[in-house]
Amino acid sequence: MNKIIAFQGTPGAYSDLACRNAYPGWSTLPCYAFADAIAAVHEGRADLAMLACENTLAGRVPDVHALLPESGLSVVGEHFQRVEHCLLAPKGTRIEQIKRIHSHPVAVGQVRKLIAELGVQAVVQSDTAGSAEMVAQWDNPEDAAVASELAGNLFGLDILRRNVEDAAHNTTRFYVMARQPLHLPATTPGLMTTFVFRVRNVPAALYKALGGFATNGVNMTKLESYMLAGAFTATQFLCDVEGHPEQPHLRRALEELGFFSRETRIMGVYPMAAVRGINGAD
Repeated sequence: MNKIIAFQGTPGAYSDLACRNAYPGWSTLPCYAFADAIAAVHEGRADLAMLACENTLAGRVPDVHALLPESGLSVVGEHFQRVEHCLLAPKGTRIEQIKRIHSHPVAVGQVRKLIAELGVQAVVQSDTAGSAEMVAQWDNPEDAAVASELAGNLFGLDILRRNVEDAAHNTTRFYVMARQPLHLPATTPGLMTTFVFRVRNVPAALYKALGGFATNGVNMTKLESYMLAGAFTATQFLCDVEGHPEQPHLRRALEELGFFSRETRIMGVYPMAAVRGINGAD
């Protein structure tokens, strides 16, 4: 039976590309919102969900950090996707004909040099792949899009230039989510643990809560804070650390965290991506 992985976005989006690269041979399921991708897994329409969580240029992805703890899903993997923007235009378009470039606002901000060089107008759209789809429908040589090579191929556009992004390190990290957690032995090398915790609203609460990770030599690669239920006094944190909760150093750190936090919940234990081990992509 064919496996299905859900993502937020339009066919040809970078999340779609991430799904295809991480799970070759699987079918991809585009969803309007992150919540819809989560629902697709809950309802059995997809086996996994690929959810963008942070980007090296744009920072964290809004909403994901708040959705994960209440999603009812577990983190079972991570994937790093290099963002390689292409300048896409209708068949036969010459680059000097372009007057407008359409793309997602984050992507527009990542191709400022190209926009300045060509002297064109940047037009903000809802997403990169959707911009490519619109440019294909308009079939006007004055309108181009910045999106992935996959989007260009899906919508029959010419690739006028590749790698037009200003920064070569543009990379997006994704959480891979499933209905059931992985059950990995504590002796498994190269693991990541994602968890959420809340601290009491008292002086030095966060400092005390995190002290055990430093004293036990736990490498913390991500720490995100956000408010709960619109209250400035209720802060929750989403955290990624290297290791398994049953390994002595991480177990001791989590035990110490328990003394100073109101709630600690493990969201998943999973293998770290190969790129993290090779390049330290954290």
